[in-house]
Amino acid sequence: MHAVSTRWATMADLPALGSLIALSIETLQAGFLTPEQIAASRAIMGLDTQLVVDGTYLVAEKDGEIVGCGGWSRRATLYGGDHSTSLRDPQLLDPARDAAKIRAMYTHPRCARQGIGRVILSGCEQAARAAGFSAVELMSTLSGQPLYVASGYRPVETVEAIVNEVAVPLVRMRKHVTA
Repeated sequence: MHAVSTRWATMADLPALGSLIALSIETLQAGFLTPEQIAASRAIMGLDTQLVVDGTYLVAEKDGEIVGCGGWSRRATLYGGDHSTSLRDPQLLDPARDAAKIRAMYTHPRCARQGIGRVILSGCEQAARAAGFSAVELMSTLSGQPLYVASGYRPVETVEAIVNEVAVPLVRMRKHVTA
């Protein structure tokens, strides 16, 4: 595998990110969700461009191509993209009492299980820790849960997001990131 590099996303990355995210949702959940659940998950998953504006969204590149992405946030929103406005809460978190949020983690399907998610996740955790947070939390899909468990996250609760009467299972997870 060629080296993977990371950088903070810019607004110019949005078209490439949109394509990667759509492909990732469609492909990587196939072994975990029914086709109806995958279709429903599109309504709650995706990129919240506030992460790009805030400078907290990483892209992973390999040979000049974006092959993964994910971010962290100091805002209260736990998950959801631009289109899922009912899930968004722009309130700033207090690092002394709140956990930073890990958000919108996606890998290109042909690069899955090659360590790209770990690189992005580690970069996000380090940035959250540098911003004063001692814990991070996220809302995991079933397909993402193995990565998060292997990275030290523990389940807090299992929930179902209901979209057009279709239940999409999700797992809220948490990790302490103190040095």
